Amino acid sequence: MIFLIEYNRKEGKILKLQTYADSDRRIAENARLEMELSLLRSGCSLEVVLLEANSQEDLLLTHRRYFENPEEIAST
Repeated sequence: MIFLIEYNRKEGKILKLQTYADSDRRIAENARLEMELSLLRSGCSLEVVLLEANSQEDLLLTHRRYFENPEEIAST
């Protein structure tokens, strides 16, 4: 699966999470580009990432910082 994440670093939270099938890579890449361009035009400073994982549960393990705050990560 492919995951498109719009993340607010200041607030430490995901604003948008979209999933795509592996076969929809080009669609996911175009969506990422459109999201980044839209944010640039509006002057927003948000992080946009495209990540791959077998499942959202796997993504939680490999990219915890998007799903947990720093205190939660430090306590484990």
